[in-house]
Amino acid sequence: MKVLFLPEIRAYFEELSLILYEKEYFGFFEDAYRYADDLFAEIEKDLPNKSKKPAPEYFEKYGKGMHYTSFKRNKNTTWYVFFNSYRQDQEMFYLVRFLSNNHRIGKYL
Repeated sequence: MKVLFLPEIRAYFEELSLILYEKEYFGFFEDAYRYADDLFAEIEKDLPNKSKKPAPEYFEKYGKGMHYTSFKRNKNTTWYVFFNSYRQDQEMFYLVRFLSNNHRIGKYL
């Protein structure tokens, strides 16, 4: 199984630590960086084993036929990962197409 990320998702992860630090969710940049890095690693490692649901129609602007799953990071924040899965030559691939958290998209789920 292989988890792949669209280039814009990789770019978002690169920006996430700066966003979290500038909005003062973390007092130290290193902590914000670790949070983003840990989230990326957790998605890469655990996505294939998570239960999934069909993505609501609202999210079709990011891709057709997607599923999503959640990653709870703390008592206030859950991240939602939207992806397509493909099988090629007996190997499963998971392509992450969109990522957001309950603070931004919770009302659409």
